[in-house]
Amino acid sequence: MARKDRNRRVQENEGLWDRPQLLNLGADLLFVFAIAVLAWAAMSGVQRLPFYPLRELVVVGEVGRVSRAQIEHAARSALSGNLLSVNLDEARVAFEKLPWVRRAELRRQWPHALELVLEEHVAMARWARADGDPRLVNTRGEVFAAAGGDDLPLFIGPEGSSAAMLERYREFDSRLAKIRRKPVALTLTAREAWQVKLDDGVLLDLGRDQPRQPLAERLERFAAHYAAARDKAGAPVAAVDMRYPNGFALRLGQPDKKSAS
Repeated sequence: MARKDRNRRVQENEGLWDRPQLLNLGADLLFVFAIAVLAWAAMSGVQRLPFYPLRELVVVGEVGRVSRAQIEHAARSALSGNLLSVNLDEARVAFEKLPWVRRAELRRQWPHALELVLEEHVAMARWARADGDPRLVNTRGEVFAAAGGDDLPLFIGPEGSSAAMLERYREFDSRLAKIRRKPVALTLTAREAWQVKLDDGVLLDLGRDQPRQPLAERLERFAAHYAAARDKAGAPVAAVDMRYPNGFALRLGQPDKKSAS
């Protein structure tokens, strides 16, 4: 019992300097920390040296919507340091904030330049302004902030439906081309009912797409029989209700050409 008590007192009196494993671990940690600090200091020093100064921004490819002044402004605010230290990710984000820029890509071009590739949006339609800001829909069905496009068709629908509406627009445009008509406005309601305004002002009420009465079938019926029904009515047609299973109804009146433009 006395020997156990003596051994316990010896262990309790042992300090850090009597534990070689802990000393080795501490030394390893200090060594790793020192190497990291030296590497950081060396990198920071190299970046501040006048090596590889950034002298030129080369825009690759043709840019139609983005102006030279916009690119220069983004470059002055986003590009700092030399060719080694410039943050390409931050610069890419700055260029992608420019109007009409869908995607930007930056590459180092040794020894003194950056290469900039811009992918611009290609507008297909206008998007209804819920907040007053002008927005457009590109060829991928993505909504982006930009002004203009007064001659483009107008999409009115719930947020997040732009891709589906673009797909429908292409389908409607192809089918209506058979009778030389073109959709100038497309509406998708919250109940998923479709309306199409034609370039002559006539409004098509297509209703919801259903397995027994698909929209494609209703458009085919309209294209095949509308001209004859209009001539038989002997008066201007303002709207056509295509929600009937085997026919359609005409609403007579002057077409709303103003809202179709």
